[in-house]
Amino acid sequence: MINFKHLEKNDPEVYNLVMQEYERQNNCLELIASENEPSEAVLEAQASYHTLKYAEGYPGKRYYGGCRIIDQTEQLAIDRACQLFKCKYANVQPHSGASANTAVQFALAKPGDTIMGMSLNSGGHLTHGAKPTFSGKYFNSIQYEVNKETYEIDYDALEDFIVDNKPKIFIAGASAYSRKIDFKKLRNIINNAQKRINYAILNDSDLLEEDIPKILEQYHIYFMVDMAHIAGLVAAGLHQSPIPYADVVTSTTHKTLRGPRGGIILTNDAEIAKKVDKGVFPGTQGGPLENIIAAKAVCFGEALKPEFKEYIENVICNTQQLAHTLTQLDINVLTDGTDNHLLLLDLRGTGITGQELESRLEEIGIISNKNAIPFDTEKKTVTSGLRLGAAAVTSRGLGIDEMYQIAIIIHKCITGSVEYFNSIKNELILQVQEICRKYPLYQD
Repeated sequence: MINFKHLEKNDPEVYNLVMQEYERQNNCLELIASENEPSEAVLEAQASYHTLKYAEGYPGKRYYGGCRIIDQTEQLAIDRACQLFKCKYANVQPHSGASANTAVQFALAKPGDTIMGMSLNSGGHLTHGAKPTFSGKYFNSIQYEVNKETYEIDYDALEDFIVDNKPKIFIAGASAYSRKIDFKKLRNIINNAQKRINYAILNDSDLLEEDIPKILEQYHIYFMVDMAHIAGLVAAGLHQSPIPYADVVTSTTHKTLRGPRGGIILTNDAEIAKKVDKGVFPGTQGGPLENIIAAKAVCFGEALKPEFKEYIENVICNTQQLAHTLTQLDINVLTDGTDNHLLLLDLRGTGITGQELESRLEEIGIISNKNAIPFDTEKKTVTSGLRLGAAAVTSRGLGIDEMYQIAIIIHKCITGSVEYFNSIKNELILQVQEICRKYPLYQD
């Protein structure tokens, strides 16, 4: 456990809040799919002396002096990211996954261009073109939905949808999608759509021949993948990598990668790498957080070790155990299961909303998040679904026996009246606390 002696002495008020948050985490089971518990080595790197250094620019091309060691650290993070994901270029400066996505969109598209991403309702991310965000306001955002019957990506419908809307950037990836994404199939779909778009342009008799190259470039489609949620699975070789198929790939480092909060951008294309570097700095960010970059280097180094694959295998196994047990208890798990680290509960017909279930679970010490399900009729602040993930509790050491027990607890929170829940609440709290004591957080 990290020693906070200076904080305790100089600012007891903040120290108390820090320790209260530690106690909260230590006494709760974290099932939010986008959260994890990094190693103490990652935490120490984040709190290192790299925090002090301003380093606008990139290794060897800084706007400040004194960056010799910083350059080595950032280059180490770049080299490890490229080794881990088997790519040629990496930008490790984005402050978050959202800023990584913003930088790519800023680099590859112009204001008003069309971008296409999975809708928020279908499990996509805000930065894939949701209307309230930069991506939804700055660009002409078109959203694709999952199949209404399977709740999975409708690959068969995508090609025509792409041809009809001609996006500058097609975005794959999700934040609440429990099945594997076939990036190779998406690449083929985009290629076929591009051929059809190009054919129509080349056979337009109203176009002047000298204008055709410019128009072809105008309608060139970039394939962008946001693998933030599944990056750890990709790193471990347990999910198809998007790197061979996408033009550019973004990710966070703090979800299944177990690193610090931050983002990365990866590509094999030298020209796109140049555009992306400019899109990050000076396009959308100023000075990089070099202490976080140091922690990213630690995270990539840990993910390169053989035991990381074993960890991800355990994450998947734990998630599938949770999904299986809930299904056996007649709770509707969307898509009838999961291939990755998360699952989505469809609570329609249970008499409880996502908001209410999230609140009940937090009362007993299980942290989750309400989440819209595809074609949800509830408000975004209420929702008909709940998203659960096993990455954080797996980091803590929990196994399939505990996931079975947690599923039983969740089922009890779903079924029954408020009065019934209140009558068993103390019993459930004790069960959660027993698990937490068995698997303490950051204890030597």
